[in-house]
Amino acid sequence: MDKFLPFALPEIGEEEIAEVVDSLRSGWLTTGPKTQRFEAEFARFIAPGDPLTHALAVNSATAGLHLVLEAIGIGPGDEVITTPYTFTATAGVIRHLGADPVFVDIDPHTLNIDPAGIERAITRRTKAILPVHIAGLSCEMKAILSIARRHGLRVVEDAAHALPTTHGGRLIGSLDSDATVYSFYATKTITTGEGGMIVTRDAEIAERCRVMRLHGINRVVFDRYTSTAPAWHYDVVAPGFKYNMTDLAAAIGIQQLKKAWDFQQRRQIMAGRYDDELRGLPLRLPARPHAGDIHSWHLYIIRLTAEAAISRDDFIHAMAARGIGCSVHFIPLHFHPYWRERYQLTPQSYPLASRAYGCAISLPLYTRMTDDDQRKVIRVVRETLRDAATPAPVRMQASGVAGGGVAGE
Repeated sequence: MDKFLPFALPEIGEEEIAEVVDSLRSGWLTTGPKTQRFEAEFARFIAPGDPLTHALAVNSATAGLHLVLEAIGIGPGDEVITTPYTFTATAGVIRHLGADPVFVDIDPHTLNIDPAGIERAITRRTKAILPVHIAGLSCEMKAILSIARRHGLRVVEDAAHALPTTHGGRLIGSLDSDATVYSFYATKTITTGEGGMIVTRDAEIAERCRVMRLHGINRVVFDRYTSTAPAWHYDVVAPGFKYNMTDLAAAIGIQQLKKAWDFQQRRQIMAGRYDDELRGLPLRLPARPHAGDIHSWHLYIIRLTAEAAISRDDFIHAMAARGIGCSVHFIPLHFHPYWRERYQLTPQSYPLASRAYGCAISLPLYTRMTDDDQRKVIRVVRETLRDAATPAPVRMQASGVAGGGVAGE
C-alpha cells in the first residue's frame, strides 16, 4: 500500500533550523531580540512604510483575540457578533470576558459570515463584530466595516487563516478594523509551532495588549535583562496574562515570513489544479476571491452535492482507507454541547451553517505536497465517488469477484 498522505504537514527548512540554533546559542530562549525582530518584520509585511502599524507577537491566536477584546473594553453584559462556522476559540474568548457571542449564519457560497445577518443581529448590548476569514477567503469587509461605522461598533478580525489574503486590493491586517489577529499554529500558512500576532494601528490597543500579554507589567521585561545599568524595578498595573511568544518560536517565524508569498503561490497553484481536475464531479468547489484579490488557500473545502451517492463521513473513511487524510472545517459551534446548551441552539438556528457542515470536506493542501501527492488525492477522490455511485454487484465484477467465487490472480 502507498504511504499514507496526511491532511497537513508544516514546511520547515534549513533556514528555520539555523535561526532556532542561533537563538539557542545566543542564550535568549524566551521573549527577546528575535521576538522584537519578528514583530517589526511582520508589521512591515502587512503595512510597508506605515510606522503607525503595531505588531505584537503572542503565544496563540486565541491569546491575541482575548487580549484585543479585553483592550477594547468587552466585558460582562456585552455582545459580540460572530459566526458559528468557526473553531471554538473565536467565541470562547468572548465568554472569557463575561460577554456573550451572538451568532450570525453564513453566506452559503463563501462560508463566511453574512453581513446582512450582522445588521439584523445588532442590539443595544452589541459592542463589536468579530468576522472570521474562513479558509483564507476574505469576508465582505467593506460591508462589515460600513455596518460597524453606522452603529458605532468595534471590528476585530479573526485572520487565523488569512495570511496573506487581500480585500479590495489591501492585505487583511491593513484595513480599517480595530485589530487583526493571526495564527501560526503548525497547520497554518506560516508557522511558529504555536503562536499568533496582533496587528493594529490603534496605539492604545497596542499598549494595553503589550501590558496585558505579560502579567500586566508596565515595561518590556526584555529591557530589564539587557540594560547595563540596574533595571530591576517594574510595576504591575493590571492583572495580566502569560501570553508572550518565545524567541525560539519567533526564530521560526522570521524565516517562515520570508516564504509567505512563495507559500501562497504554491497553494494557489494547487487550488487551481484541484478546481480543474474536480470540476464536473458531484462536488461544490470552494468560492474564489473577488477579481484582483488574493486567497491564502489555507484550506481547500469541497462540499458533496445531492448527486453524490455517499455521505460526508463515509467519504472521509473511504479516503482514509485509500491512504488520504481529510478533515472537516468546522463543526459549527451550535453542535457543541457547551454552546448548544448555554444558548439553547439547534441545527435550525443556523440552517446554512448546518447544511454546509453536513457535506464539507477539507482536502489536503500544503506546500510539502508534491505534484504526485496531489494527483493521488485527485485520483482517490474520483475513485471514491465513482465506487459510491456504482451498484455493488458491478463493483464486484469489476474487481474480479462474481457469482460468489474468488477470481485467481
